[in-house]
Amino acid sequence: MIESLLIANRGEIARRIIRTAKRLGIRTIAVHSDVDADMPFVLEADEAVCIGPANPAQSYRNTEAILAAAKSTGAQAVHPGYGFLSENADFARTVEANGLVWVGPGADAITAMGDKINARNLMAAAGVPVAPGSPDPADSVEAARAAAEAIGFPVMVKAAAGGGGMGMAVAETDEQLIKEYEKVRTFAERMFGSGDVLIERYFPRVRHVEVQILGLADGRVIALSERECSVQRRNQKLVEEAPSPAVSPELRDRMKEAAIKAGEAVNYRNAGTVECLLDPATGEFFFLEMNTRLQVEHPITELIHGIDLVEAQLRIASGEEVPVVEGQNGHAIELRVNAEDPKRFFPGPGKITTWVEPAGDGIRVDSGYTAGNTVSQNYDSLMAKLIVFGTDRDDAIAKARAAVAGFEIAGPKNNLPFFAELLENPEFLAGDYDTGIVGRMR
Repeated sequence: MIESLLIANRGEIARRIIRTAKRLGIRTIAVHSDVDADMPFVLEADEAVCIGPANPAQSYRNTEAILAAAKSTGAQAVHPGYGFLSENADFARTVEANGLVWVGPGADAITAMGDKINARNLMAAAGVPVAPGSPDPADSVEAARAAAEAIGFPVMVKAAAGGGGMGMAVAETDEQLIKEYEKVRTFAERMFGSGDVLIERYFPRVRHVEVQILGLADGRVIALSERECSVQRRNQKLVEEAPSPAVSPELRDRMKEAAIKAGEAVNYRNAGTVECLLDPATGEFFFLEMNTRLQVEHPITELIHGIDLVEAQLRIASGEEVPVVEGQNGHAIELRVNAEDPKRFFPGPGKITTWVEPAGDGIRVDSGYTAGNTVSQNYDSLMAKLIVFGTDRDDAIAKARAAVAGFEIAGPKNNLPFFAELLENPEFLAGDYDTGIVGRMR
């Protein structure tokens, strides 16, 4: 087993990794920016190294500073969490070239799945269902128009190298396509260093469902259950639940089979997620992308399967066996508590003056902050993940209502009032919702 671990991240995911590592007897090293010096993850690690100023490019994305911290502290391995450098193939290669263990999939798998066009072509060749779309980048507006004409409007215009719901736009007409193509291409060049654009069928009513996979040290790929991720704003997730209320046992088996094929196609190792679009009218599902890292929403899978996915990651990276998880139990829901207003979801950073977490049977809070900390505009607005587990969906919803009511935050804006509204929404309560639910509520 790995003996010392550097966590190349911050906030709640750094705390989450530290918690499991300490339970396994692994020495933990936190790296942090100067404005994060008093954050809980820094105080809870066995060692901490300041790697730069608040700007992520000079700290949490600064590969040289992170590697220097690993060497100076004698770290044996690096866990990237999610975001920042977690899906950076060059960083993964550099970590391993420096004799360190990379707690994640191989760099080749990250590269293969990092480009949406390459990924969808690989998946199609492996027999994984893909949505109608362009097999090559649309390198001009004329190429985009030709692809849209072949696919049929409406279409989704996507940054091929994008992720996290960024670099996406819907075009319902030729005029809209011309405008959105230029916007997405320009955004993609600035944010991802690649202006490649994918044109794909847009489904007006669709659900976002994903499958957790584990590529084991012995070469096998296994699939756990699915997660429903359709409660989104600006194509970014707010609420997830497992299992999905839209997925039957037969559909679950088909989705798991496809997810395993996806992992096997790239010799996947460690934890990953195969994201799909599900057409609720037909039961058809299509490959969307593979996230080659631990997902933000991994706790709900942990709760219904009784597994620690961070421990699984560390064991796989150490070459150890991970017990195969059979079956699932109960229902889990995760609410992303963000520093944003609950109506328009604009960021609202600030100093936390009150922070009281709910507690009780079936309630789990993975938080990155506490009273006295400041939510900085330099980083993602996620403050905590409020996770509940119940015997069934109704029980989980009841516990979520109580937990939301018992979570006290003052200082920065927060979206707890939105969750209180969602948990009374008839569409959500019925389980018959899609990615447009937040728009309909607003």
